[in-house]
Amino acid sequence: MSPAAIVDELVAFDGPPEVFLRRLLMAQCQLGSADAGAVLRAGEGGRPEALAVHPEPQAGAPAPVWLAQAAEAMAAVVASAQTAVFPLHTTEELYGQQARQHLVLLPLRGGGQVRGVSAFVLAHDDSAVLEQCRERLELTVTLLSLYEMRLSLQRRQGDLDLFAAAMSVAAAINEHQRFKPAAIAFCNEVANRWKAERVSLGIQRGAYIKLQAMNQTEQFNRKMQLIQDIESAMEECMDQQVEVVHPAPPEAPYIWRAAEQLTTKHGPTAVCSLPLRRGDETIGVLTVERPADRPLNLRDAEGLRLTCNLCAALLGNLHDSDRWIGAKLALSAKRAGGALVGSEHTWAKLTAVAVSVVVLFLVFAKGTYHVEAPFIVEAQQGRVIAAPFDGYIKMVNVDPGDEVQAGESVLAQMETAELRLRRASLVAEHLRYLKEADLARRENKTVEVQIAQHQADGVAADIDEIDHWLSRSDIIPEVSGVVVEGDLKRRVGQAISKGDVMFEIAQLDDLRARLRVPEDRIADVEKGMTGDLATAAQPGVYMRFEVDRIEPMAQVDDQRNVFIVRVRLLDESGRLKPGMAGVAKIDAGKRSYAWIWTRQAVDWVRMKLWF
Repeated sequence: MSPAAIVDELVAFDGPPEVFLRRLLMAQCQLGSADAGAVLRAGEGGRPEALAVHPEPQAGAPAPVWLAQAAEAMAAVVASAQTAVFPLHTTEELYGQQARQHLVLLPLRGGGQVRGVSAFVLAHDDSAVLEQCRERLELTVTLLSLYEMRLSLQRRQGDLDLFAAAMSVAAAINEHQRFKPAAIAFCNEVANRWKAERVSLGIQRGAYIKLQAMNQTEQFNRKMQLIQDIESAMEECMDQQVEVVHPAPPEAPYIWRAAEQLTTKHGPTAVCSLPLRRGDETIGVLTVERPADRPLNLRDAEGLRLTCNLCAALLGNLHDSDRWIGAKLALSAKRAGGALVGSEHTWAKLTAVAVSVVVLFLVFAKGTYHVEAPFIVEAQQGRVIAAPFDGYIKMVNVDPGDEVQAGESVLAQMETAELRLRRASLVAEHLRYLKEADLARRENKTVEVQIAQHQADGVAADIDEIDHWLSRSDIIPEVSGVVVEGDLKRRVGQAISKGDVMFEIAQLDDLRARLRVPEDRIADVEKGMTGDLATAAQPGVYMRFEVDRIEPMAQVDDQRNVFIVRVRLLDESGRLKPGMAGVAKIDAGKRSYAWIWTRQAVDWVRMKLWF
């Protein structure tokens, strides 16, 4: 066979993959002048496994040496994704003799990655011949990609065919306005499409299934054993809520006793029962029987499943609308009564009862009405520490929130190098003036002595001033407390002017809370009321307080009016620190829970409608 004919045969091949791989290897060996070939892929655990070998080894025979070498080199070829050629030595060759055979490994790509390799044995030692054979083998690898593309297109076409079959069955149902002819048309169309001997449709009636239609049958007697066996198989499917197939595979997790009885008594046939679901409700079962030698395959089962899902709602709606008026009213009454007192909608009923109990509780039960407001802890007394002179910050030892002791803690240090240089210069100048005054005194120059002494005194005053500044270069607090302002560590090395605020120390012996009560709640607050507050730092610790003072002037906070209410802490016990924030609740008397929870909405309506 010519090479073109070989390629054409492989391009047109549409058989199973294992047969195609064997034919492909045979053709590749012929076109590439190879003695043997194999297709390898990574199996479980990354171990190489052979999908096809040409020529096929005899049963029980050991694997060829070249195949073992190909398996060892497979990982390197997959990693590099490049064709590799290795010398293939045999036991008959002498040591150091040039190899007469070579092993060619071609990477097999798919899905953007290397999925395996093709290995070929070439009995050539000429590099030019080897290169020609390698090029021909690389060209033949594309035949595998073409075959995979054809399989993918066939699967897509198969999916479209299944959908078209399901749509044709649905169209056959839509041609009828009554349930009975629609059910018969449904069974006939399924039987024609899937080449079934008998197709039966059953609808659920209470805990049982009643057969409603069969293909090519308009009337049937329910007392017939066949009908009873079909209904038993349908009920078996409905009870398990799964598809029941017989003959069943060994690992099937369902029971198929009724299906087996149906095929034994009225067969032999292959039976498949599928539930018909409308939403979450199973309304019936479809049972399909085919000859025992032609059971449903996976594609057939997928098509039937798609058809049932597509047509279940159509059949269910026709069945409900086709019942006589009395049955419809009885069904509606039954559903309403079941929804009210039956086991259905249990959570909805419990919710309604719970809502009623909650409404009665809200109207008649009373609880403490709390006026809720954010607060911040502040100290009654504090001390501001300012920069002692113009200079630079050398070191900062504390952060906001640190506790400090009066006369002991060093808060920060000012840079003194420039002051010390200036002092040294002034000391030298002071000595110079003293020497001038001493020289003038020896020469009895009274005026010069007074001038030099006056200048020396001025320089000494400047030295005293610098010494005063140096003595204050360590910022030491005069009172004990906690640092509430003064995050200066990021300003180390920056200039600071004399009088600029560096730290604020708050004393901890007398703390209070400042509440910001909204304007629409201030009328409910009076002096002397008590309550509880909790900080964000300790949300589970509640501290009692008493309203001490209500400021008469409102303030604007976050675009709303608030009133400042100052409270006195009754059991602070040292747990609070200045600057802490949280939520406070003022006890404003007893009210019904309905009034408490609707007060804001009622006030808003009153403001809008003026009543």
